[in-house]
Amino acid sequence: MALLIDGYNLLHATGIFGAEPGSFQQSREALLNFLAVALEDSERKEATVVFDAAHVSSSLPQTVLHEAIVVRYARNYPDADTLIEELIEGHPARRSLLVVSSDHRVQRAARRGGARFIDSERWYAKLWQRRLHRRRLGMQPTPEKPVGKMNPEEIAYWVREFSVDDTAPGAGAESAPAAEGPQQVDNPFPPGYGEDLLTDD
Repeated sequence: MALLIDGYNLLHATGIFGAEPGSFQQSREALLNFLAVALEDSERKEATVVFDAAHVSSSLPQTVLHEAIVVRYARNYPDADTLIEELIEGHPARRSLLVVSSDHRVQRAARRGGARFIDSERWYAKLWQRRLHRRRLGMQPTPEKPVGKMNPEEIAYWVREFSVDDTAPGAGAESAPAAEGPQQVDNPFPPGYGEDLLTDD
């Protein structure tokens, strides 16, 4: 099933969204790295994440690939919702499209187009539970999912939690394929992420 994800909406649902202007890029990278680890290979290839372009560097392309995930920045659009509406309308198989957003405007567009939709909070919880299920299969500890804003110490903790190798023996048939580089698996958050959230700069 194809995924169309409202990026900033999902960021708020995860609680890793930084309020400081300089943290927008780090927040986006953190979310994309999380998705690269949490989604199956086949899901990543059919996933599109849409972000507003207000806090995006003009040197960044309008469309990029992140671990096979298509990332679209709503440059030349009033907002991300407008681009998401266009993508829903132009999708060749809307009945097989799942739109991830808690935004009512986006959900109405999905309904009009015949696509399915789900609140970002619910989808994030389901994704987290699936990951915990894999850990149970591998006899790994099963922590509760993080909620609310995270300080650097909490972020470091969840970096360690997400660094569990799902391809270890005993992980079961649902295990995610190994990433090409060890850093992509071992650290889903960019180096130093979260440190700027406690500064006044």
